[in-house]
Amino acid sequence: MSKILIAIIFAITANLSPAQSQNTPGIDVYDGFESPELSQLWSHDRFAPGAVTMQTNIVRAGHGAAQITVGPREKFEAGRHGDQDSERAELLEVKKLLARESLSYEQSFSLFIPTNFPIVPTRLVIAQWKQFCPEGENCDDDSPVLAVRYISGTLKITQNLNSKHATVLYQETAEFRGRWLDFRFQTRFSSGTNGVVKAWLGGKPVLDFQGVTANPENTTTGYPSPGLFYFKTGLYRDVAAGTMTIYLDEYRKKQLPDNFFDTP
Repeated sequence: MSKILIAIIFAITANLSPAQSQNTPGIDVYDGFESPELSQLWSHDRFAPGAVTMQTNIVRAGHGAAQITVGPREKFEAGRHGDQDSERAELLEVKKLLARESLSYEQSFSLFIPTNFPIVPTRLVIAQWKQFCPEGENCDDDSPVLAVRYISGTLKITQNLNSKHATVLYQETAEFRGRWLDFRFQTRFSSGTNGVVKAWLGGKPVLDFQGVTANPENTTTGYPSPGLFYFKTGLYRDVAAGTMTIYLDEYRKKQLPDNFFDTP
């Protein structure tokens, strides 16, 4: 999804009145990756041609799953402001699935890391939520507000708000290769103190965070208000030798009731 398209959806949704927002049908989508082609839930502009394929050998459920592979210089992006160069093969949700600030959502997805996946210190993000920033604003190169990282055999869930340094909300060092990792997240992104991030891995609760979950929205940061947030999953890394492959299956996203986190 280009930033122009994201800007269009931002302009549309930002002008909705509270009543219009409440009457807008909530998000409720599922992708089991059963078709031979990538579904219309995903944009194609975050991976090189051939980097995402549908296959039937490694699946979480049903008969198919997506295979995502990143190689050297594939979907290359030069570093800015002193950051390292990067390369990616990611599935980016289409604009109609963007999350709105202060609304509540649940997402679940399953990732399979092969047994021969390289254990290296390279920065590697396998899922991330980014706050929309208009092109050219100060926030244009900010890190994701929420991310799942797999680095040196350690799985981390991190938060990065208006800073180059990520805060680790959860981490575990174990053998995560050779098995499906079933993630479930419940989120409410907010620049106020009512934000929420809850996470489960394999049905086990691993994170229950309440507080600020989005960047400040003002002329200094460049973030518009109300905020919009988009999700990507796959492989995003610093430039490295060799290829990496991961598998994705059983993706779900739905909007939760407005008072979901406010009721006992």
